[in-house]
Amino acid sequence: MKNGEIAYLAFTERGRALAQTLGEALGGTVSCTRDGVSLGDWTAEAFAFCRALVYVGAAGIAVRAIAPHLVSKASDPAVIAVDECGRFAVPLASGHLGGANELARRIARVCGATAVITTATDANGVFAVDEWARVQGMTVADTSKIKAVSAKLLAGKTIAVRSAFPIDGESPKDVTLTEADGADVWVDVRAHDALTLVPSALALGIGCKRGTAREKLENRFTRFCEENAILPAAICAAATIDLKRDEEGLSAFCAAHGWTLSYYAAQELAALDGDFTPSVFVAQTTGVDNVCERAAVKLADGELTVKKNAGDGVTFALAQKDIHLDWRWQNG
Repeated sequence: MKNGEIAYLAFTERGRALAQTLGEALGGTVSCTRDGVSLGDWTAEAFAFCRALVYVGAAGIAVRAIAPHLVSKASDPAVIAVDECGRFAVPLASGHLGGANELARRIARVCGATAVITTATDANGVFAVDEWARVQGMTVADTSKIKAVSAKLLAGKTIAVRSAFPIDGESPKDVTLTEADGADVWVDVRAHDALTLVPSALALGIGCKRGTAREKLENRFTRFCEENAILPAAICAAATIDLKRDEEGLSAFCAAHGWTLSYYAAQELAALDGDFTPSVFVAQTTGVDNVCERAAVKLADGELTVKKNAGDGVTFALAQKDIHLDWRWQNG
């Protein structure tokens, strides 16, 4: 998992001074090769753990350094090169999904540079569907499908978006909302043949037998998502009863997915109103008639969308949060 930090690498004292100015304004850590820092080692570590890499120096140095580490626009961190005089900020990788374009604009505002944005949609002033996804906190289910949507926009055509969630505001001039099945883009927690953008909209409620291993939870979770046609990226967090605080397998399972795991007392869960699936055994064991459904609803503060699904000593349920989307697609 990326740690959300920006890492700056400078090569000269002048570059170090600019990097420190940027770090003070935008956050992050500053390193300099004059202190014996290895370009290769720094790049490898920052690429693996940071959300953005800023090279204060020649773009060519940055390009050669990151080349062995590039994998996919879906997972690569943002990479920006800034000349040491602070004249130009150039996004080199992950301009939209990684936020490099936005960070370049922020850098430009700090030091008076020109942000050199070369992505086609930005250069032509048209809607960038992948940047919209990032700004709205959505995940792209299949990044290979971005190209066709962007190509249609760049050809001057209008794309149709179908959303399972309300989107506030007026859509961009080249985008229209539709209820038709043949939409170019779907906003949903379930996959579609078209480009699918996935909001972090679902809370996962979990129940399990004592001592359940992480591997068993993973296997059951995979089947649960397949059986209910749910994209795992739609899940934002998980919850269970406080009796499970010492369950190492459960904690490891949630940590591996990057979910915060919340714990609720039996009386908190029992106090919820709703149509839950009761179990005499669960009530006798935990003090409440259902754990997974009630925990999901409690965490989401929303409606139950997938009821209790049991197997291999594990139960899962899903509840939907009240999320707010709008048409804003650039922060920087």
